[in-house]
Amino acid sequence: MATMPSHSLRHLSITRPWLRTIRSSLTTVASLAEDSTQAQTQQPSKPNNAYFPKRGQILELVCESLGFKGKGVCKVEDSGFIVMCDRALPGERFIGRVTRKKGNYAEVTKLKTISPHWDFVDAPCEYASYCGGCKTQNLSYEAQIRAKEQQVQELVMHVGNFSRLELDSLNIMKPIVPCDIQFHYRNKMEFSFGSQEWLPRESLLEKQDGGESYALGLHAPGFFDKVLNVNQCLLQSEPANTVLAAIQDCWRDPQLGLSAYNVHSHAGFLKHLMLRSGRDVKTGLPELMVNFVTSSYKPELLKPLVEKISSIPEVVSVINNVNTSIGSTSVGEEEYILYGKSAITEILRGLTFQISANSFFQTNTHQAEVLYKLIEECAGLRGDGSEIVLDLFCGTGTIGLTLARRVRHVYGYEVVAQAIADACLNAKLNSIYNATFVQGDLNKIDESFGNNFPKPDVVISDPNRPGMHMKLIKFLLKLKAPRIVYVSCNPATCARDLDYLCHGMIEKNLKGCYKLKSLQAVDMFPHTPHIECVCLLELC
Repeated sequence: MATMPSHSLRHLSITRPWLRTIRSSLTTVASLAEDSTQAQTQQPSKPNNAYFPKRGQILELVCESLGFKGKGVCKVEDSGFIVMCDRALPGERFIGRVTRKKGNYAEVTKLKTISPHWDFVDAPCEYASYCGGCKTQNLSYEAQIRAKEQQVQELVMHVGNFSRLELDSLNIMKPIVPCDIQFHYRNKMEFSFGSQEWLPRESLLEKQDGGESYALGLHAPGFFDKVLNVNQCLLQSEPANTVLAAIQDCWRDPQLGLSAYNVHSHAGFLKHLMLRSGRDVKTGLPELMVNFVTSSYKPELLKPLVEKISSIPEVVSVINNVNTSIGSTSVGEEEYILYGKSAITEILRGLTFQISANSFFQTNTHQAEVLYKLIEECAGLRGDGSEIVLDLFCGTGTIGLTLARRVRHVYGYEVVAQAIADACLNAKLNSIYNATFVQGDLNKIDESFGNNFPKPDVVISDPNRPGMHMKLIKFLLKLKAPRIVYVSCNPATCARDLDYLCHGMIEKNLKGCYKLKSLQAVDMFPHTPHIECVCLLELC
């Protein structure tokens, strides 16, 4: 697990202990998840012993709002102590059991619903009650985006130290951008083969034969070794579901001699099934890549499956990634083409991108169009080909390349070598020659960083969940580019970094030199708790 930068440690003179916690405990990605939960709750400063519910205690609770990772925020009656409950939704009254206490909040497991939540809708997916992917499918979409917008605003105020008056009077917070397509929007899904099928409690009695329990699907929440068998996923494309159903129909046939990988004994052949959807550049028709991740290279075992799925018109590529390690990663040490092409293509903002089995690409192509258009608008490019763009955490270059034709040059930096190789390939594929992509760890920059490119007019920063390291924040404050467009997949670390860039940090002798001009949440993944944000900062 990546370690968070030490710049997270900061003393705050505030009256909300949960806000102090989110600042002082960002030591790992996991601790950040807990802290950002606390950033949406408020605690009395001096609770007594009776104030805390005990582990195993049964409580009647009402969910008031949604917090981090889509968990329901509830308060214990009389004391007001905060408890978080997975799969509890606003307005729902339920019985819960306390499972653990974490500082100034506790976690509970829902045992029984007394009365349903507000904005209830029937979840169309048969697995919605058990799968950890779509926790809010039975919450109306309008309520989902309201909750996400509220979560972002709370974090920007309490972690970013921006006042509500400032946000409202200067019209900084823009309305969240909803996703027009709420199902079948994912262009990539990864399923796991498992030697132990996870069954809901009501189905356990039905299956007492003690027979084979192989499964292909998604990991049950909280279990790394048990898989919920899934025959279709409403988030992926219809052709992808056709492929999944075809494989489910035959892979357990004893005559094929296939076995699911066992994460305990490390025996077995099939590890993962990855399905990626794209579009043919010439026809615009969908095309599909099927990637089998196996523990060894035995193409003869996969041959019956390959023959079956290659008859599906949309399947243009079947890949075999071989991963001999005992880990659960889907990236193999070796890659083999079993059928068709080595890559598929997708079109984004008028450019063609080649997608290999393990290359990164925005998972929701439709909403990526919306996101990238918003980024371009925030960049405020003159369009005369005179400007320099610095693209930090550039990945496969998608953002920088969509801006390249309007600027003089794009300089992209990314730590993953394969992503840089893909970025260079995509630049060549689109005849873009004013983009330079460099492999480098932005968490480990030194004083020489910045010597290899001219001062940028616009900085695009799109970090992963931990946000930006203090070294990079110091560099940006010293660089003083006229505009920064901060793209974030984690509102908590985004709010923290905005605070540093705008307000500085006295303890580190940092003086903020930017003004937050706009912040807009974008819903990239309906029915999930994930939120994307696009922020525009201008030099004071």
